[in-house]
Amino acid sequence: MRQILDEGPFFHGTKADLREGELLEAGFRSNYRPEIVMNHIYFTALPNGAGLAAELAQGDGAPRVYVVEPTGTFENDPNVTDKKFPGNPTRSYRSRTPLRIVGEVTDWPRQTTEALQAWKERLAELRADERGEIIN
Repeated sequence: MRQILDEGPFFHGTKADLREGELLEAGFRSNYRPEIVMNHIYFTALPNGAGLAAELAQGDGAPRVYVVEPTGTFENDPNVTDKKFPGNPTRSYRSRTPLRIVGEVTDWPRQTTEALQAWKERLAELRADERGEIIN
């Protein structure tokens, strides 16, 4: 019997301009460690978390938050679950199977310029730190 980790709804943040019905798949470079091609597609049950991911995503497009539906099984994201936070307070997940776009959220809270700069600086520090590895 499959354990239900979270009922959702689920969200994915990106700068890609996508349409309902399209699939998001693994196999792209990490936004946080560009030298790594990711084996999973990541998502969250928190629209604000997806919004932050969208604003930090690589690319020149506008940050976008999509409502997504997993097409297969998924697991807690080990990059934040228990490794950095006890449990899964960020409600962050990953899957090897695609996520189907079922809608878009347009009213998510945006980061201030200062907060976004602080996140970018922290990520740059993590990239420079060998311990800032990604569990892929």
